[in-house]
Amino acid sequence: MKKTVSLLLALVMVFALAACGGQAAAPAATAAPAVTEAPAPVEAPVEEPADEPEADALVVDTMILKEADDNMINTYTLLAVNPDAPFVDADGNAVEDVELNTVGAAALINWLLSEEGEETAANYGFAEYGEYLFYLKDDRPVSTAEIPAATEETKLIRLSTTTSVNDSGLLGYLLPIFEEKYGYETEVYSAGTGKAIANAKMGNADLILVHAKAQEEKFVADGFAYVLDGMESERMSYMYNFFVLCGPSADPAGVKDAPDVLEAFKSIADGKYTFISRGDGSGTHSKELALWPAELGITADAESFADYTDWYISANAGMGACLVMAEQMGAYILTDKATFLTFVANDGVM
Repeated sequence: MKKTVSLLLALVMVFALAACGGQAAAPAATAAPAVTEAPAPVEAPVEEPADEPEADALVVDTMILKEADDNMINTYTLLAVNPDAPFVDADGNAVEDVELNTVGAAALINWLLSEEGEETAANYGFAEYGEYLFYLKDDRPVSTAEIPAATEETKLIRLSTTTSVNDSGLLGYLLPIFEEKYGYETEVYSAGTGKAIANAKMGNADLILVHAKAQEEKFVADGFAYVLDGMESERMSYMYNFFVLCGPSADPAGVKDAPDVLEAFKSIADGKYTFISRGDGSGTHSKELALWPAELGITADAESFADYTDWYISANAGMGACLVMAEQMGAYILTDKATFLTFVANDGVM
């Protein structure tokens, strides 16, 4: 009886609370929907999740530490190979019966030096990098010569050139425009300037595009180039960019704070910080050798840096391969800016 009375009293209290606006707890499954409509919730801004980097993606730590120094200007020159040159093989023996495509070489040179060719080269890279990679010299030669369409006899052109204009992507951008317009095919041999010139001396190139003035002048003096019709000299220097001194972001040698590139190279040598040299007789290698303090005596001869091999590494490799080495070893390196920007854009893959 007592239990029945208690139960009845509990029910009376529940109904009394409901009548007064109170709420009684109820199981979720039987809860009644709200009668009044709640205001629409305001959504908080949600940031898009960042893309997860791939586990094996290379984050480039190497950065430009010194640039736009007057000692770091890098000038590119075209030379037409002389069909009557004293060609020699790798052992210095005379090579006979060399046949050059002088018509094709002249066509490519004249297009590269035409208003269209020069403007195309000058604008290369700006859309992608937000800055110009190559600049036209104020005193550059300009060609207005008529460019003949290719024939079966003149179709193949052999260009021997340095790695910087190839690794930077410049040639891959320029040559298809020329080829589609005039019907030529260009076979590119890309190496350091020294090797590119040696290739031409063996009769394996119709023209060269390189960037080492002293080696170019010797090429001319030895009879391997000639003055193209409409030009004033064998050497047709028409564009330039800048070498840049790069290294790890930590910059232990303090290169970034050096007053100029010569002092920067001295700081690297004084601290014996790892430096990757092209070591291949290229234009970049030649420029690098000119920037070390004279008292070090560093030249292209391996004996000259035999005492520095704990920090000075002569790679005998192309620019792209050397940049990869510098990144992996946290080393300093001299490179042309165009190739470096391509290296970074490719996440350190060349």
